[in-house]
Amino acid sequence: MNVRAAAPPPWLRDRLASRLDELGSYPRREDEQRAVDAVAERHGRPPDEVLLLAGAAEGFAMLPRLNPRRAAVIAPGFTEPEAVLADAGIPLEHVVLPPPFTLGDTARVPDEADLVVVGNPTNPTGVLHTREQLLALRRPGRILVVDEAFIDAVPGEPESVASLSLPGLVVLRSLTKTWALAGLRAGYAVGDPELLRRLARGRAHWPLGTLQLEALAACNTAQAVAAAVLDAQRLVETRHRQADGLRGLGLAVTEGVAPFLLVAVPHADLMRKHLKVKNIAVRRCDTFVGLDGDYLRVAVRPEWPELVQAMKEIL
Repeated sequence: MNVRAAAPPPWLRDRLASRLDELGSYPRREDEQRAVDAVAERHGRPPDEVLLLAGAAEGFAMLPRLNPRRAAVIAPGFTEPEAVLADAGIPLEHVVLPPPFTLGDTARVPDEADLVVVGNPTNPTGVLHTREQLLALRRPGRILVVDEAFIDAVPGEPESVASLSLPGLVVLRSLTKTWALAGLRAGYAVGDPELLRRLARGRAHWPLGTLQLEALAACNTAQAVAAAVLDAQRLVETRHRQADGLRGLGLAVTEGVAPFLLVAVPHADLMRKHLKVKNIAVRRCDTFVGLDGDYLRVAVRPEWPELVQAMKEIL
């Protein structure tokens, strides 16, 4: 999950707490509009290019509504979209990127794929693809879905495509990681308005609650975005130190920009079990297409010396 803090910041908790007495009523239309307007202003888009979501995961769950004939998923990557598409019976092909896991020759994506899903930065590699590499995946008649759930961990978000109004492009974003809101389920999609209408077709009434709408409005203000940039800058420093510490153990660390690191570890599953005994949780990676049992994903944390010391004792 890689939530970067144990709880939301005090100012956000106060905003949410101020709405608790209203939970006896249904969400208000003006709250929804305020959240839509905040997202639209943040990304310089008209309101009809915004779809509020109960977490970015809801956006993945909606993908079958686009009725693709054949999908391609860039791998290694987040497993949720492939699971949803497979469950819907949609033919699916993985486009596996070898180390260092960067988008190169986009011809490897089948021409017949009319839906392509890619993370940026990618989970679990942390690799940030360039805007040009992402846009090179576009084709007439093809839908490109970019998962930017972790991009606010990159100061300035230079490779984001969330501000681009292009046919066939949909971008998914999440509040979970930066604002420690995994339990609230809040996110959004921006993109081609016709595609957003198709994604939302058949949705239940009041799909988001009052607190979700309040969080979406609050976390997309200019002040909140500025605070997120400062947090991302601190994360960069911590990640560099943690990566250096892991490399000091002789381990190969993938160059990434996310709040986690992909580390090649001999006998990774055994390492993971030993770390669990020391109350340190790391993510196995053999469940990701394109990776095997020699990788672990570790969260970037200020307490990283404890991880490095524990791994040193085990190796």
